[in-house]
Amino acid sequence: MGGIDKPSITVGGLPLLDRVLLATTQARTTVVVGPARSTCRPVVWRREDPVGGGPVAALAAGLVGVGSPVVVLLAADLPFLTAECVTALVAAAPGVLVGDGHEQWLCGAWPTAALRAAVARLEVLDGARLRDVLCGLSPVLLTWDGDGSPWIDCDTEEDVLRAREIA
Repeated sequence: MGGIDKPSITVGGLPLLDRVLLATTQARTTVVVGPARSTCRPVVWRREDPVGGGPVAALAAGLVGVGSPVVVLLAADLPFLTAECVTALVAAAPGVLVGDGHEQWLCGAWPTAALRAAVARLEVLDGARLRDVLCGLSPVLLTWDGDGSPWIDCDTEEDVLRAREIA
């Protein structure tokens, strides 16, 4: 989206990041990888190395210091994510949400030890494909039967406009 700060884009009156954070209030610790900002609840901030190095570098940074057995890996641009969906993902771990016939690799739950091992096997984090890392963990493909479409993300201006219309 041309360098726009996607997590700060508002949908339904809330920044996208806060919408995701409200769906994850059951987490013991919430780690957000990116530049620190004001959020609707406290989080631990981390930065990927290199900054802007992509989702695998962000995953590696986010795993630092995580002590829980399961990690919920989420994009910050999921405006319709719900706590019920997050709970279902954790129950299915390793699992990834499928919507509109496609896996949403940034909406899943994974055993922490398996994630760490998968990232450690990579020689280079910068530019590595998240899908390639996560596919090797044999995730359950979770389809959503609940309300809404929690897999919808906002990758384009058209996606944001559609999300605002739905919200």
